[in-house]
Amino acid sequence: KAHGIIVLHKCTAVRHAVSAVKMGADIISIDGFECAGHPGEDDVPGLVLIPAAADQVKVPMLASGGFGDGRGLAAALALGAEGINMGTRFCATVEAPIHQNIKQLIVDNDERATNLIFRKFHNTGRVAKTSVSDEVIEISARPDSEFKDIQPLVSGAKGREALETGNIGAGLVWAGQIQGLIHDIPTCKDLIEGIVSDAEAIISQRLKGFMA
Repeated sequence: KAHGIIVLHKCTAVRHAVSAVKMGADIISIDGFECAGHPGEDDVPGLVLIPAAADQVKVPMLASGGFGDGRGLAAALALGAEGINMGTRFCATVEAPIHQNIKQLIVDNDERATNLIFRKFHNTGRVAKTSVSDEVIEISARPDSEFKDIQPLVSGAKGREALETGNIGAGLVWAGQIQGLIHDIPTCKDLIEGIVSDAEAIISQRLKGFMA
């Protein structure tokens, strides 16, 4: 901050967001349980987490986890956020620097096609449901299993191999429940313009109708 850098801090709990603001964060990205990656250990979905954070955080806030279309943007604004943060949705775009097989996997998957890994180790992560993540779940469920037993399956190098080669069985593919609402692979420009346009239509037309 001393050098004029804007600090955006990702949080998965209201208490973390409050602490981040006290420490000087300029913007908060609040991540609901639907998100890809590490959703924290509280399992609170965005519909509750976002407004709960908005009640206590008085800096600009982005809603994250489960967002990928205009409906989500309109909902996030209604819940108290200033915008949305998207990860999985941008992976299924023309410009995303990953293999077409991975993009198609995201399109083909539905909202149920994720696995929660690392639960046993209190570092929960949400990934796409694949043979690799299924095996991680199976091994982790063994009472005597340790992290070293799954380490070869979850290494970052293996995940990169999957993304670069399109070999879905090579490593973990991180993706959120928003997969169920992703049905195409647009350019980033078309995606963003479509989301904004759809959100504007929902707010100015559909929601306005409820006020008549």
